[in-house]
Amino acid sequence: MFTALYCNDTEYFTDCTKVIYHGLSLDFTIAGYLMIIPALLLVVSIWSDSKYLKKAFTIYNGITASLLITIFCLNIILYKFWRFPLDSTPLFYFLSSPKDAISSVSLGFVAIGLLVTFVFIYMTYLFLNKCHSLIAITPTYNNKKKIISTVILIIFTGLLIIPIRGGITVSTQNTGTAYFSEKMELNHAAVNPAFSLFESIIKENDFAGQYRFMDNQEANRIMNGLINTSDKGMKTILSTKRPDIYIVILESFSDSVMKTGATPQLAKLAKEGIYFENMHANSFRTDRGTLAILSGYPAQPTMSLMKYPKKTNTLPSIGKKLAQAGYGLKYFYGGDADFTNMRSYLVSMDFTDITSDINFPVKDRLSKWGVPDHLVFQRMEEELTEQDKKPRLWVLQTSSSHEPFDVPYHKLNNKVLNAFNYTDDCIGKFVTALKKSQKWDNALVIFIPDHLGCYPETIDNFHIYRYEIPMIWTGGAITGHQKIETYGSQQDIAATLLGQLSIDHSDMKFSKNMLATSKPHFAFFTVPDAWGMAKKDKYVIFNNKNEKVVTKSGNYKSLVPQGKAYLQKLYDDIAAR
Repeated sequence: MFTALYCNDTEYFTDCTKVIYHGLSLDFTIAGYLMIIPALLLVVSIWSDSKYLKKAFTIYNGITASLLITIFCLNIILYKFWRFPLDSTPLFYFLSSPKDAISSVSLGFVAIGLLVTFVFIYMTYLFLNKCHSLIAITPTYNNKKKIISTVILIIFTGLLIIPIRGGITVSTQNTGTAYFSEKMELNHAAVNPAFSLFESIIKENDFAGQYRFMDNQEANRIMNGLINTSDKGMKTILSTKRPDIYIVILESFSDSVMKTGATPQLAKLAKEGIYFENMHANSFRTDRGTLAILSGYPAQPTMSLMKYPKKTNTLPSIGKKLAQAGYGLKYFYGGDADFTNMRSYLVSMDFTDITSDINFPVKDRLSKWGVPDHLVFQRMEEELTEQDKKPRLWVLQTSSSHEPFDVPYHKLNNKVLNAFNYTDDCIGKFVTALKKSQKWDNALVIFIPDHLGCYPETIDNFHIYRYEIPMIWTGGAITGHQKIETYGSQQDIAATLLGQLSIDHSDMKFSKNMLATSKPHFAFFTVPDAWGMAKKDKYVIFNNKNEKVVTKSGNYKSLVPQGKAYLQKLYDDIAAR
């Protein structure tokens, strides 16, 4: 077993040595698991010289080589995009829609990756076969020797429990044992990706057993001080209780992108409308962000709730509540609506009118992520003039400002910023079309990113500004321009909007009305390995693997038990659904 390294410079030789040393424990654990079957086959080989034993070794070597090399190659390839060791998340995306799962990379990149993987699989297969041929035991007719050899092999096989458990202490092996550095890339390099993947798969369904930071009574006490579904003292920013609502979910947008000047249309809307200055992304992928925005439900670091329709069906949502209030619902998306179980979730939230890639001509859906944003906006613009007898909730989800950032638009030299500028241009044209229609005066348009930003490209998950995102409310239904300084994250949108509409949201216990004076107001977010919490003048990002604070500012210490209790009770809630 070898630990995947991400050290590219000789000056990091010392760090690389530490990576290998601290990663050995997890490597031994995986090696221990993989040696169980060969050890048992060796025991059988003492008593039999059947040709099927050799075939069994050969088949096992083929399976092992294929599995391990595929995992390690995937880990190396995906780390550039995910910034955390391989777990079950990419598998969920791939199984739900293989096309969308590989849309971030070119076909050439995929082809080279497959070729390298197959070459290493074959080389590893040959190596394992050679090792087994060297240690194979030749049957003997001396029963005493057979018994002695069998007992010795069984004892050594039993001793594999030591590397499997990671030692003889009461604690069992986990990825956190490989963490040793303040540089997160080195910790991730030390983690055996096979162990990380299998651990995430095994633990994924054990919701009630995850993140046990404190006893339940203490968690409840802290959480009672954090949950507040009250609209008390709410500032009213809408001129009507039943506006037409358009929610535009923006792929990967962030405050950092806006500061580059690549989004002039959004910047203009922020000055004209209501700008939430301290908004934070809830997580790192669209399926998490969509649940946070539409259901007011926080994202989780180890799993995607959208993978479990039985649980998402029990969630409240903006869609359900507005449908009950007489709204008509539509959803517009240029990609595959079945990706990450999205269609299942949307339908269960009463979005039965869904426009996705299959509703466009084939010639329009040839980009990596399906239909380019300008065509999706145009489709919604074409339907603006429909004479609805009831108010509308329309949601549009963009996708073009996503890796590989290939867009039918060339204005900026930087490929990434050019993609954002393209979507921003689409936003400007949509707002212009809405103003020209007869729908503007009663319209509330909400612009919100789907998750944390991807710019600058070198940013990692442990910088607070990666989670800082814009939220802008505009349209004829707002009372005028203002800035909202309240801290919040995407799961707070639901309570904030429903509060303005005087619609009960007490069942959205994780969603807070950002326009109410009731406290506390804070932002909470998660990514693999970590969670974060931010309030005015302070924030903290906490690493779950080694249970240490990674990033902090201000008087942050009170945030640590609060964030732990919040995450613990979130998983309790998931387990109960």
